[in-house]
Amino acid sequence: MDAATLDTIPRSALPALLRRMPKAELHIHIEGSLEPEMIFHLAKRNGLTLAYPSVEALRRAYAFTDLQSFLDLYYVGASVLRTEQDFFDLAFAYLERAAAEQVVHAEVFFDPQTHTNRGVPFGTVIAGLEQAMRRAQADFGISSSLILCFLRHLSEDAAFATLEEALPYRRHFIGVGLDSSERGHPPEKFARLFARCRELGLHVVAHAGEEGPPAYIHSALDVLRVERIDHGVRCLEDPALVARLARERVPLTVCPLSNVKLRVFNALAEHNLPALLEAGLCATINSDDPAYFGGYINANFIELFAALPVLGACHAYQLARNSFEASFVDEARKRHWIDQLDAMFREAAVTR
Repeated sequence: MDAATLDTIPRSALPALLRRMPKAELHIHIEGSLEPEMIFHLAKRNGLTLAYPSVEALRRAYAFTDLQSFLDLYYVGASVLRTEQDFFDLAFAYLERAAAEQVVHAEVFFDPQTHTNRGVPFGTVIAGLEQAMRRAQADFGISSSLILCFLRHLSEDAAFATLEEALPYRRHFIGVGLDSSERGHPPEKFARLFARCRELGLHVVAHAGEEGPPAYIHSALDVLRVERIDHGVRCLEDPALVARLARERVPLTVCPLSNVKLRVFNALAEHNLPALLEAGLCATINSDDPAYFGGYINANFIELFAALPVLGACHAYQLARNSFEASFVDEARKRHWIDQLDAMFREAAVTR
């Protein structure tokens, strides 16, 4: 898609275009899509008592000061997930909403340790999620894959135990990731684990450079040998790292509303996404934990573009295209989605 054509699309057309354009979501924690209404519904179904008297009271608690303050509440919310039906309902609700927002493919993170440490069998988690993915593919045409994330605040030995528990279900997930508290838990803590996962043929990704320093991004690349960096916005503090990320075309799964909610940036108008794109990085837009951070993928696009007038149709196109190029699907499917994207933007340019 040539820049001259994209430059003819006015900013006034962007909100509708952002909503309609096909896109992939590569950074979504399924537990983070657990809306307060569903938390109360599942708590009632499972005979659980919550510490909050109402949906409104729970939502008011979503005033986070940093990543850890969010995680504390996130784990409380996840505690209502007990049965295969619970995990089905959770994943199906997200995938239905994502499909309505023109997400054609989602690579979904899940945190088994959050559940197995409470006595929920791994098989219960994976069965509910996988059934929802198959149903969503049939009902809405959205494709999806699972990425198993290890909790970095726990030990590498605990992660190895989770990996062994997961191996009988290997066909149900395409890769592994690393999430939870970044500060004080550098990627090299999990060097042996990720080496084993690579031996198993799994894709590998890791959260780095959100609250942690650029050095964590270096470690994720050099020690864990990841294929994508989740977040990565602090890379701009290290020009040599930026040059490397651009040269090696390492994707960054950026989550704007999350970054503001967790105080990585004070406001969307201060977000560094334009600088990431200007540096030639393969940045993508994602929703992270949308139930907690105030918006799913289209809200992230629309609110970010509204806050940053420098962003135009060429950036929208590049971000959507990046999402397909950064996905772990075969080249034929990537090409199909990019062709659809091209057609939509050409139509927008003609009908401006």
